Amino acid sequence: MDLSNFTTLQNLESAFGGESMANRKYLFFAAVARKLGFSDLAKLFKETADQETEHAFAHFELLHPELVVKDAAVLTEEQKREIISRCLSLAIEGETYEYTTMYPEFAAAAESDRDHPAAEEFLKQAQESSDHANTFRSAAHRFGLLKFIENYHADRYTEALEVLNGGEAVTRVAGENPQTQKWICRQCSMIYDPVTGDPDSGIAPGTAFADIPDDWSCPICGATKKTFKPLEEKVVAQNK
Repeated sequence: MDLSNFTTLQNLESAFGGESMANRKYLFFAAVARKLGFSDLAKLFKETADQETEHAFAHFELLHPELVVKDAAVLTEEQKREIISRCLSLAIEGETYEYTTMYPEFAAAAESDRDHPAAEEFLKQAQESSDHANTFRSAAHRFGLLKFIENYHADRYTEALEVLNGGEAVTRVAGENPQTQKWICRQCSMIYDPVTGDPDSGIAPGTAFADIPDDWSCPICGATKKTFKPLEEKVVAQNK
């Protein structure tokens, strides 16, 4: 579908918003009906809410065709990562807009109208949106780290197979320069690279492992700093 047509794009976004709102509204109605003892009406509202969800999904697929998964079995691992990374990016973008722009503006308007309960609710939601955004950022960070872990495991398995088939064992040594020496978590194999640091945990790029605070923990499994050991990397053979 051609999304370069601005009017159609706006209409799809409005339709997605309307169907999404209808879903939550009908679920609310279902809860009210259930509390009042109208089970048949509660069921009707719930069924309609589910239908509105399908409508919203259909609109969202047109808005984001890059996220449509028809057959996960035919996708490469890289393609799967691209799709889920896009989902995380959109989630972070949405939550960030909510706590930096939308809710603060709503709260300011409510204060101007002297509607203090509404202002308080908007500020509360702004904080929750901030928490959600940070959670998604953390997930995106962990997701990125997993790629290097899987590559590390794949390399070790490949080496083991080569040795099993009669090849020579690969020589690995730990680096000696603290500014470039990598460390690996013995619990989950997360690799800390001082060149990139761990910004999401407050560890700036260029921070040697020894300079990381002792209360820092593995961003993937939560293991303590003491769980890490120097990473032994392949020794690159020199051409004679």
